[in-house]
Amino acid sequence: MALITSPHPEEAAKRPSGTTYYAEVSASRPEGAVAAARDAAIAEFLAAAGWSGIAPTSLAGDASFRRYYRLDDGTRRVVLMDAPPQVEDVRPYVAVSGILRGLGFSAPQIHAEDSACGFLLIEDFGDDSYTRLLARGADEAALYALAIDTLIALHRAVAAGGLPALPPYDETRLLTEAALLVDWYATAVLGTALLAAAREDYLARWQDILPQAMLPGATLVLRDYHVDNLMLLSGRPGVAGCGLLDFQDAVLGPASYDLVSLLEDARRDVPSALSAAMTERYLAAFPGLDRALFRRSAAILAVQRNCKILGIFTRLWRRDGKPGYLAHIARVWRLIEADIGREPALAPVADWLECHLPRRVRRAPAGQQRETSAA
Repeated sequence: MALITSPHPEEAAKRPSGTTYYAEVSASRPEGAVAAARDAAIAEFLAAAGWSGIAPTSLAGDASFRRYYRLDDGTRRVVLMDAPPQVEDVRPYVAVSGILRGLGFSAPQIHAEDSACGFLLIEDFGDDSYTRLLARGADEAALYALAIDTLIALHRAVAAGGLPALPPYDETRLLTEAALLVDWYATAVLGTALLAAAREDYLARWQDILPQAMLPGATLVLRDYHVDNLMLLSGRPGVAGCGLLDFQDAVLGPASYDLVSLLEDARRDVPSALSAAMTERYLAAFPGLDRALFRRSAAILAVQRNCKILGIFTRLWRRDGKPGYLAHIARVWRLIEADIGREPALAPVADWLECHLPRRVRRAPAGQQRETSAA
């Protein structure tokens, strides 16, 4: 199964060419007595779930503290999620999986759960992640069309059935995310922390702009909707053929967010013609939508998201020892510059960036400036 690739979308990175398509393991395996105790707890959980005597095969995890194992007894196959409860909480994953499956979408079924210990047995979606298929030369337009159609169906289903019980993607959450740029990225590339006044000015500008990103009628926002977290499920018709991963951080917010998450991907270049066609495909499904309002919302949230991603990729390098994510910094800046260049509402943020992070410093920290496939 191509596993959940980021606790936050943006923390996933493209895998090296010619190697496994699973994401990097975020935390090293526990050692000594801690590892032995964890292994014993896993064995007890598997025995209770009817999987005793089956040796788990380790799979690479993601940018979180979760670890994954595949179990296969020759007739059945599942994936074990090991999420240490002191740093992870599996309950949001279980809750959102239930919401999505209840709406008719393909989220992994939960076969067994021990939330206190941080264990889940989940449905194995196989190996056909969008990322792996695209690397093999699969039909890019067809894959993206299915992803767009899945978003359309999801937003229609939520509009018809009502909003699920999820937290709002409100100003506080969006500002906290935007602050990652100044707190992690700016400090790393400038070699010193920004003055408090500059940080406050940055957040004040976002506070003025973000209301313009809101759209009438919130919807379910998966937040990490991009090719690393999508699977092609053969034998399932229509949008059920699009397997959904990494949805545990879902919120209620603007419909534009997941669209830009998909089409303004920090990890891969999406051709501009394809992006335009997929945007039109989405908009055509909602003829009553105010297109100008939607496009403004999309541009604002794309820049907010990518400012956040600059901070997160820097944090993954500096705090977690994962420099591979820095290979995507140049692409993220290109996306930001394109959006602020065409959306007047973003002028205040554009001016701040020009003053405090001018083009000459828009690079990866620590000299990691070259985009490679070995992220």
